[in-house]
Amino acid sequence: MVEIGSKIDEVRIDGRLDPLRRDLNEFNGLELEAVELPVHGLDAVVHGRLHHRRLEELKTLLWDYGFAYTVHAPNPLNLMDDDNRTLHESVFRASLEFASEIGAGVVVYHAGRYVSEERFAVPGYLMLSEEERRDLLDREARAVRDLADEYPAVCICIENARPYLYHSPYCYAENPRELLEQVVRIARPNVRINLDVGHLYLAAGHYGFDPVEAAAEIREFVAHVHVHDNFGLPVYYTEKQQTHLVPFGRGDAHMPVGWGEVPIGAILKTFAGSYDGLMITELRSRYFDYTKESVENLKAILRNLQA
Repeated sequence: MVEIGSKIDEVRIDGRLDPLRRDLNEFNGLELEAVELPVHGLDAVVHGRLHHRRLEELKTLLWDYGFAYTVHAPNPLNLMDDDNRTLHESVFRASLEFASEIGAGVVVYHAGRYVSEERFAVPGYLMLSEEERRDLLDREARAVRDLADEYPAVCICIENARPYLYHSPYCYAENPRELLEQVVRIARPNVRINLDVGHLYLAAGHYGFDPVEAAAEIREFVAHVHVHDNFGLPVYYTEKQQTHLVPFGRGDAHMPVGWGEVPIGAILKTFAGSYDGLMITELRSRYFDYTKESVENLKAILRNLQA
């Protein structure tokens, strides 16, 4: 059975409980079934440790609602980070602990980056050999395997990555097949794929593969889905201002379902018949007022697939 939800935007709430309650009330009014919580936007993890006082405050708030909760680990979390390996593992562990405490069954993790966005401007970052990249993949696999064993009731869903002009490939998960290979390498029943359909479409255009065929290839390992729209035009990593990108239809727009050109129906059709999980409409904060429209458009797509 598919349940539909939306995400809490980390920048929108910025660690404050009042905006969180306001947005949860809005989602409750829309009769959403699930909510994805950004552990970083909640200030639930501080310096790699669970913030227990904030955890109790959040439990009191979250349990006022009947949502199924999932957790998004901090975006910069990178188990391939060389300089702060222990800290990144601690942040991941604390995120899993938070999920376990609130009863969330899924934690979304952005796949390891050979080179993080934060280091794109540092000279020499592209000089990684094939052997060095393989070592990073093995290191990430070992770390995820250990964390999955520590929290067997939580499914770690590794998300496919968006590409960047000039700097790609900076992450193995830009290629869905390589993401699948990494999940198979990890070999844990509670490590699966979070399919981000918007990222998939951007990567397909950038690398020249068919997004529908790619989705079909990984479908057996998809345990979580992010749904949003764009026009399939990647940008340079420095291009962040949406008001400059929207007129040209460029970038990872995270628009409401139906506003862009992502073949959402065709992608979902590859696995929707057997899928038993959540689909999260992952919109930017600027589109919050269109959450209802996005959810209704997604529901219409799913109804058409069942017809």
